[in-house]
Amino acid sequence: MRITVMDQDKVLAEAICATLRNAGHQASCTAEQPDGGDCDLLILDIEFDRALSCMHATRTVPVLLLAPRSAEDALVAGLAAGASDYLVKPVRHGEIALRVQVLLRRAYPERHVEEALQFGPYAFDTNAARIAREGRTVDVTQKEFDLALLFFRHIGRPLSRTYIREQVWPGESELPSRTLDTHVSRVRSKLGLRPENGYRLAPVYSFGYQLEQLSV
Repeated sequence: MRITVMDQDKVLAEAICATLRNAGHQASCTAEQPDGGDCDLLILDIEFDRALSCMHATRTVPVLLLAPRSAEDALVAGLAAGASDYLVKPVRHGEIALRVQVLLRRAYPERHVEEALQFGPYAFDTNAARIAREGRTVDVTQKEFDLALLFFRHIGRPLSRTYIREQVWPGESELPSRTLDTHVSRVRSKLGLRPENGYRLAPVYSFGYQLEQLSV
């Protein structure tokens, strides 16, 4: 769906847009006041100069406010003016993707379609961020879900560390290699991505990782 992000921090705004695009939305950053037909949801920095006037111009769409802890008065005013929800900075990208998902489902129930993707014995519910293996739910975090889905959508292709980081941890250029490796290890273990189960999630020397489907 169409999402507009307005934040004084351009780096943060672009990172949020990257996260939402990775979740399948059309996300764009702007400093111009949108009208009600420009987007399906507005993410707005409460300290933006024209925050309240932007909210009045987009009364027909849900508004998610972003606010520092020190902006309590402005946040109260924003909620009173009709904002749907808020998040306190610093923003966690997995959390904002889930919050947006909830707001869109609530605002447009007639347009919400459950998306289920099947890869062999693995079923991915992209709306609930849930994975089932042979009908049994696998307990994964949001990042583990994003990482697993990325590998299955690119099965048979080597993915570089840079690409994985940009897709799963957008805006976190200083992400430690150990963090990525730990998440890959957890995905491999939780989903049983081993040769005896018909899959192999393995490192590609000096490059990244690759998920392969094997004949068993």
